[in-house]
Amino acid sequence: MRRATIARKRVQLFKSHLDDRYAGLWNISSHDRRTFEAIPVDSSAQILLRLDPMAQVIAIDEAQFLDAGIVQMASSLADRGRRVILAGIDSDFRGEPFGPMPQLMAVAEMVDKLHAICVLCGSPASRNQRLIGGKPAPYDSPTIMVGAADSYEARCRACHVVPRPTEGQQQLL
Repeated sequence: MRRATIARKRVQLFKSHLDDRYAGLWNISSHDRRTFEAIPVDSSAQILLRLDPMAQVIAIDEAQFLDAGIVQMASSLADRGRRVILAGIDSDFRGEPFGPMPQLMAVAEMVDKLHAICVLCGSPASRNQRLIGGKPAPYDSPTIMVGAADSYEARCRACHVVPRPTEGQQQLL
């Protein structure tokens, strides 16, 4: 966003309405605490309704929370010469593909997959460990639970734990 603004490009930023953690509902915040104004949306259709026809760069944060229509919408905008930047996590707390992210990564010209540092061993972290009461969340927890540092930890594959119900527990469910 900052680079596009410096290049004097007309930029429009959208974000999922589910994420109001750091900068409020109408902004996003970078890790270095810079904030950018963003339009909260529930779906790809809402983005199309609010799209500035003069925007050269369209950025969407927390894309994993949006519907599958985001894939076609992003491809269509890119086909028409718009630069489309999407950010989101590619796997849920279980370590499984999250929302439209796998399809978005497949159609993207460029993918930057960033890693945090595992809080337990210091290795590159590719997983989000959801915590409930300080313990790993069970597999059957809801997929979407927006939270901050008290609810999630960065973990590597080896340190990531998702308890599955035992056979006896599955029968009770």
